[in-house]
Amino acid sequence: MLSPSSSHALRAMSLDAIRGFESAARHLSFTAAAEELCITQSAVSKQIKNLEEALGTALFLRAARG
Repeated sequence: MLSPSSSHALRAMSLDAIRGFESAARHLSFTAAAEELCITQSAVSKQIKNLEEALGTALFLRAARG
């Protein structure tokens, strides 16, 4: 049986956010995931952030580019 916090985390995750995560993980790029899913990079970033908040852990290591 799921704990109440686990159950809440599962409900908070949208299928679109999981698709965004899967694509970003496969491409190792939010930008490439956005292109594949025909959404903006910002939307992918927001989806990943929402998943991370629901799960209570970071899913990606972020590094500044430039």
